[in-house]
Amino acid sequence: MHKGRLEAFSDGVLAIIITIMVLEMKVPHSHDEVAGASFTDLAALLPVFFSYVLSFVYVGIYWNNHHHLFQATTRVGGGALWANLHLLFWLSLRPFATGWMGENHFAQATVVLYGAVLTFAAVAYYILVRALLAHHGPDSALGKAIGADFKGRISLVIYLVGIGLALVQPWLGVATYSVVALIWLVPDRRIERTLTH
Repeated sequence: MHKGRLEAFSDGVLAIIITIMVLEMKVPHSHDEVAGASFTDLAALLPVFFSYVLSFVYVGIYWNNHHHLFQATTRVGGGALWANLHLLFWLSLRPFATGWMGENHFAQATVVLYGAVLTFAAVAYYILVRALLAHHGPDSALGKAIGADFKGRISLVIYLVGIGLALVQPWLGVATYSVVALIWLVPDRRIERTLTH
């Protein structure tokens, strides 16, 4: 099957996820329930804003990597379609996890759930890559580009460590999740290099 429809659908879902996240950021109110018009009122939204920024970066990372992944893909099979839907399911939970964490000022349970959503999304992305590799073969451009996928594997380990740390101190969990985002902000050039050569 041609990959175009899968890419278009995925792009649309990711755009909706970002839209839902930003719509969850409500206008601040002062104590008398009138719209807050001071920076003091805005300061109360900092946890919500920080959780939004972290999630926006993560959605951007997934969009970027998904785009690169399908640049090295020539066709998709039924397994890849379901694997992609599995990934989109976990990514679609990001707005809920983001809102719950931000509005509750990074309470322990919220940070643990956020880490669980990150972990399952990473597992789903790994499954998607494996489904595409099964369809294309290890000697394909995709197989050569993916290689051992060290960043993907280490990210899963760091997420699990972050969940454990969140059980001790929630901010340690958030800091750990932020480290993974920073690792992936450095562009992954494996696919670009493979397709260029």
